[in-house]
Amino acid sequence: MQSMLFSQRQCQHLSRGVQECKPATRLRPVRAQTKTSSSVFELIKPITSSGQIQELNTGIATFYNESSSLWEDVWGEHMHHGYYPEGGGPKTNQQAQIDMIEEVLSWSKVTDVKSMVDVGCGVGGSSRYISKKFGCQANGITLSSVQAARANELSKRAGLGDKCSFQVADALNQPFADNSFDLIWSLESGEHMPNKQRFVNELVRVCAPGGRVIIVTWCHRVLQPGDEGLNAEEQALLDRICEAYYLPAWCSIEDYKELFGG
Repeated sequence: MQSMLFSQRQCQHLSRGVQECKPATRLRPVRAQTKTSSSVFELIKPITSSGQIQELNTGIATFYNESSSLWEDVWGEHMHHGYYPEGGGPKTNQQAQIDMIEEVLSWSKVTDVKSMVDVGCGVGGSSRYISKKFGCQANGITLSSVQAARANELSKRAGLGDKCSFQVADALNQPFADNSFDLIWSLESGEHMPNKQRFVNELVRVCAPGGRVIIVTWCHRVLQPGDEGLNAEEQALLDRICEAYYLPAWCSIEDYKELFGG
């Protein structure tokens, strides 16, 4: 399942606030059209750290508290997919992750940043990279206390302790005032959000007039006319991914476009 670059949005004046998003749809879990017969997806069930499905935020926090050091050992400071263009030459995964950040910034025409928030910041790799690139202030939020502490530690080591700050906070209830940042950065965290409309509203609320909201997130395919949901095999695979990584219902790019009012 690949990550998908979703959207760039310029936020308007505060007097219009979240109203600019014009949320137009209420998301619900996408179910399979038909019951699936016995398959590998029914026989192989993923194992969570506790063996139990916990309350979502607690489960996400525990998952990343326990696994972040492993992700960092494997991937380095950037806990997201890389950019591997067709026909491109060989490169390290770490370079591909940096290339992904650059591609996202280029696609969204970001040429200057004064302050940013990294929503689902991991150990702060994107924040530090963008802070160094533009000289901006960077705030990051994560549900994982281990990630927040590690992100602050790495930033101090990099000489960015005065530029980058990370804390534990919920993306659906962000501890920031309206119009706080001119860049809202969400790289592979939207898939964890149980209420996509509230997620979008919070991103726009903290975005300053003229700023940009950028989301790179996992999405399922766009449903075609006549589709009542994903087919049985697609849904079985999606259910397995969701159980393993504490993910609620997914949505499509078209669903996000509706939530952003476009």
